[in-house]
Amino acid sequence: MENFKIITSKDNSLIKLVCALQGSANARKEHNLFVLEGLRICDDAATCSIKFDKLIVSETAILKYEDKVKKLSLNALECFRIPDSLFKKISDTTSPQGVIALCKMPQMNREIDPCGRYVALENINDPSNLGAVSRTAEALGVSGIILSANGCDPYSPKSLRASMGTLLRMPLIILPDFVEGIKNSGLKSYACVVDSSAKFITDVEFSNGSVVMIGNEANGLTEEAKSAASEQITIKMTGLAESLNAATAAAISIWEMMK
Repeated sequence: MENFKIITSKDNSLIKLVCALQGSANARKEHNLFVLEGLRICDDAATCSIKFDKLIVSETAILKYEDKVKKLSLNALECFRIPDSLFKKISDTTSPQGVIALCKMPQMNREIDPCGRYVALENINDPSNLGAVSRTAEALGVSGIILSANGCDPYSPKSLRASMGTLLRMPLIILPDFVEGIKNSGLKSYACVVDSSAKFITDVEFSNGSVVMIGNEANGLTEEAKSAASEQITIKMTGLAESLNAATAAAISIWEMMK
């Protein structure tokens, strides 16, 4: 394709940049860029009007997905083609399709709608859990996802892949101070806890202007977050299980809040 510049060296500055962005949240923040890898997620991003700063395609992908690559190239400021062997070095997947896009970080300081219904994740560390919560939140119509600043990066390759692209579409709000942000949000906050004295979530009458808080995979919500909540709620469980996976607890909580 005529508008594609050719890169062949692993020492090229763009190749080094992609490697840094794939592996480091600090690099993503420093350069204000994140990586999308794969045809589907790149196409989803283009459909959502997310422009590509760079589009990088392997030689095989150009031949194999010619029409799709041509369409994606129309959404990119610059396009590059590289050898398959070089693409494998910058890929974050074991079986790369040969398509990578670099995109500008979106704004994540959106205002919280005091009439909305949100899920808030405090110190979630597993990108798979964040991705799963995002898929559930979009499917059930949640207003947005509120994140603590010290959780996993929503724009890491693993988070984006686990979310099946939903993190590109869901409104994300990152709070520098999670507890104070929730307190000042104007929302009635519900802390999801493992505590038999808490109110069963099935007995809660959720209304507009609500947020359900889910805590860290190992430790749950911090004491500060639990104390700041308007109410503490729990998911009734039978059997010997002591707790639920964070993504599962979030899915149940979101369902109850949105039904």
